Amino acid sequence: MQHLSDRVTRIEESILALLLASITIITFTQVIARYVFNSGWGGALELTRILFAWMILFGMSYGVKVGSHLGVDAFVRLFPKPVFRATALFGALACLLYGVILLSSDWMQAIGANTRGGAIDYWQKMYKIGIGLDDLTYPDAMREALGIRQERVHRWIAYIMLPLGLALFAFRSAQALIDILRGKRETIIASHEAEDLVAENKDILKD
Repeated sequence: MQHLSDRVTRIEESILALLLASITIITFTQVIARYVFNSGWGGALELTRILFAWMILFGMSYGVKVGSHLGVDAFVRLFPKPVFRATALFGALACLLYGVILLSSDWMQAIGANTRGGAIDYWQKMYKIGIGLDDLTYPDAMREALGIRQERVHRWIAYIMLPLGLALFAFRSAQALIDILRGKRETIIASHEAEDLVAENKDILKD
């Protein structure tokens, strides 16, 4: 389990770095093209939006892993330790259920819920329909080499990150739940930026 977690972490970090670098490079080159050469690429804005969405979906699972999600836990920390631990377990379980339900809610019909669909179902529909994105097109060389008839990039390629990101989030939430049960972690959030800033600058605040 730990070996799998470490491998997933390395993949997440590599992809997040690649996405951030790609967004920066595309945006920079687009600005230069527009204001220096009076030209530009029509699909740049849509591509950066997609990459940014990918970064968010990857980042939410990575944030659970490293404990960088912000949270307000001042009130629950006033509870006795067993009660505080129960609230932490409930929070992790809620995050896990959130990821699983958004992936596919069909299974909830077994418990009487009138719901269906989810990210997997939506992605499958996009794959079957085969519609393209608004502005992003395949390069001509790629279309010729792969025999792609459609000019615009298939929408399911951009949307594949939706079920993948939610699956990663559910995986990290399950991992956090197990760590809380084993006493290796207190909560699923664990980020206290304001408190850390005060602690780092307490000498300056005194002056």
